[in-house]
Amino acid sequence: MGIGVSVFLLAVGAILAFAIDVTAEGVNLNTIGIILMIVGAIGLLVSLVFASSLTSRGGDRTVVREERY
Repeated sequence: MGIGVSVFLLAVGAILAFAIDVTAEGVNLNTIGIILMIVGAIGLLVSLVFASSLTSRGGDRTVVREERY
């Protein structure tokens, strides 16, 4: 799951939890919204951890030593 999907899940979950006031028989949209927000937040954290571990921290280092004869 990428960062975009995680943000999308967070947005849809927030809409379901806070913006929609519809009563459906057998389905609690507030609970589904909260679950989607939790899954989106976990996915975002995991994506950011993996993205930070893939970046190089020091770059390639080249050591040039000049020797005189």
